[in-house]
Amino acid sequence: MFLPIDGLLVNAVSLGSGPRTLVAHGGWTGSWELWRPPFEQLSRTWRCVAYDHRGCGETPAPADSITADRLVDDLMAVLDAMDVERCVLAGESMGGVVAALAAERHPDRFEGLVLVSTPPFVDEASTAALVVGSRADHPRTVDAFVRRCLPEPDSEHLVRWGRHLLGRADPEAAARLLECLHGVRPRLDRLALPTLVIHGELDAIVPVAAATFVATAIPGARLEVLPRIGHVPTITAPDTVARLIETLE
Repeated sequence: MFLPIDGLLVNAVSLGSGPRTLVAHGGWTGSWELWRPPFEQLSRTWRCVAYDHRGCGETPAPADSITADRLVDDLMAVLDAMDVERCVLAGESMGGVVAALAAERHPDRFEGLVLVSTPPFVDEASTAALVVGSRADHPRTVDAFVRRCLPEPDSEHLVRWGRHLLGRADPEAAARLLECLHGVRPRLDRLALPTLVIHGELDAIVPVAAATFVATAIPGARLEVLPRIGHVPTITAPDTVARLIETLE
């Protein structure tokens, strides 16, 4: 379905039903499809909601409309449009930073937080190559990024899929999705809700040390490091991700 939000038509999905709702945000220019594999299991007992955030997938947006505040506002508008009063909120990579900002600003709307491959903030220095590369040669930049995301053996089919998924974004929008979060730091110490931090041992995009920092900074957070898994465990270890989310109380 397409939701009219702030002058955009936001592509959103709702799968399954159950007493609990999981709302998920993708990373960088990754659409809701990054969450499809764990949703296939979780939707048996949960309501699972996800959407293409502005500038990615089937939610194109003017690059100058992409800001950190609007990404958070869009998330809250999706909750309202989908009649979600309270939920477990999940984010992958950059989307985890947006999720942490939303949980900090609207704590009454969330009963739990799941951060997958999430840094404590989007660092300008470490994302500079992606920003410059998106504007200079977007296809080549996406290809290199996806290959670093997926170090698992026999994943060439996922690399092809990932190139298509991330490559749908406009190059300027791709750059802005990173730039708009530079200098924005969620107050992780203020997050007073059950939190699960999931991270791949082989993550070459966000090091495991960052996950340890995030889990230590959020009071009571639980860290799960997945052996032999890279940056996108929602794709390469979806059953494990779903099982861990089901344990969040």
